[in-house]
Amino acid sequence: MTSLPSPAIDLSADEARRIALRAQGFLGAPDRRSGVRGVLRHLGAVQLDTISVLARSHELIPYARLGAVGRDTVEAAYWTETHAFEYWSHAACILPIEEWPHFAFRRRAYRTRPQWHHDLPSGAYDQVIKQLRAEGPLTATELGGAKNKGEWWDWSESKIAVERALMYGEVVCTERRSWKRVYDLAERAVPDTLLHDDLDDAECLRRLVRLAGEALGVGTRADIADYHRLKGEQFDAVVAESGLLPVTVQGWDKPAWADPKALETTPRGRHRTTLLSPFDSLIWERARTERIFGFTHRLEAYVPKPKRIHGYFAMPLLAGGRLLGRVDPAREGSTLVARQVSLDSPKAVAPMAQALLEAASWVGCDAVRVERVDRPELTADLVRALT
Repeated sequence: MTSLPSPAIDLSADEARRIALRAQGFLGAPDRRSGVRGVLRHLGAVQLDTISVLARSHELIPYARLGAVGRDTVEAAYWTETHAFEYWSHAACILPIEEWPHFAFRRRAYRTRPQWHHDLPSGAYDQVIKQLRAEGPLTATELGGAKNKGEWWDWSESKIAVERALMYGEVVCTERRSWKRVYDLAERAVPDTLLHDDLDDAECLRRLVRLAGEALGVGTRADIADYHRLKGEQFDAVVAESGLLPVTVQGWDKPAWADPKALETTPRGRHRTTLLSPFDSLIWERARTERIFGFTHRLEAYVPKPKRIHGYFAMPLLAGGRLLGRVDPAREGSTLVARQVSLDSPKAVAPMAQALLEAASWVGCDAVRVERVDRPELTADLVRALT
């Protein structure tokens, strides 16, 4: 590991929490002028996921920070005017188009990858490129079908080929249409000034480590590396030149680094009250969430129903800069159903009601129904607060 200077800055756990909240856009006035595109640039990555309850996760991310921004506005902000592209970052993520050059290290790694899960017949790759050049942009279905007739991962030849071309950087996902990726050639979809792999691995990694540090405000090695799914040794190789400052945080048992700008001023302002997607970058790393908020959260969508504790898509409640509970929501017509509500204390009732009413209005519901509260003695108070 690279030798690092001793931290000269000490932060309390509360200071670190507030720095993290501000860095993620939850403390202070929302930047509505920059809007959804500003959120994307500020975070550096917005995770995608197939699950849609109130809305898909990439819609919930700007909503949580800006309020009831129109869902069509969200999609248009991401996918028009070559503003963004989809690629592998923390997971499948929407990324600002200006970061295309900084993922050259990952494209190179994929091109030299010795093994793949799927075999690709000779000529299939070139055929997909040829078809996209003549007819694109196209979905996998339009390229000849996304799947064969087998199991979930039984992809067609054209789907295997276009996904590999996506990883190599010859093809770009420029939007999602009915949740299907829309593919186009990078030479058409990426602005000429950005369409290159000129940056070496070290420069790419320095940039991504710096971006992650800025988006998190303060974090440990694991926090910052995990943001764009870098390896620990990749972080170690560049952190000293990344511009991040080593700090110590009270109660954290591992070294940390902070964005210098985050340390210049004391985080102040209004706290956002909202429901968070489990895929929100504020909480997507469980160990960090526990360390900062003392809150353990796990997505239970893939847990067998009898073993779920909080529900299929439990969304944590953020209020006053704390995580105060969670709700597993659903929709039945014009009613938002709170299938299961968990509240840490009576003080969580009012903010939970506020968050549920705002979320209901955003998705076009005119009523909220509570089915179960983990603290039954608070049920009546919650129902009353919702009326």
